[in-house]
Amino acid sequence: MIDLTLDAARTVVATALRTARERGFKPLAVVVYDARGALKCVEVEDGTSLRRAEIASGKANGALALGMGSRAIHARAEAQPYFVAAVTHVAGGPALVPVPGGVLIRSGDGRLLGAVGISGDTSDNDEVCAVAGIEAAGLVAETGA
Repeated sequence: MIDLTLDAARTVVATALRTARERGFKPLAVVVYDARGALKCVEVEDGTSLRRAEIASGKANGALALGMGSRAIHARAEAQPYFVAAVTHVAGGPALVPVPGGVLIRSGDGRLLGAVGISGDTSDNDEVCAVAGIEAAGLVAETGA
């Protein structure tokens, strides 16, 4: 059985942050959870605005709670706002944040390993960094696109 290792989570975070710096993005908060929803790794860059880690947590938590990347949750929120509002209430814990930047982490054979949430720049740029981090760890990113 393959689990999301601490080394893999650290690779996701380090690569996501390096990608942001290389592209000139705003400072980010990056949060990684394992498949059971336990916090695995978190880093918040200097200069992020207040509550970025909580927003990143909400993106990752939402992806895990609904089993889809937060880009798909965003589309669902537009189509079914009452459903997403209800799930946000039921999910508890970190709020569910239905915008891109919450990406599921899967093994090569498709098994769910966890999720990463990123916040700080545009949602699309947050997602770019998440995907870069996941792929650098040799894992598969599921954005919900």
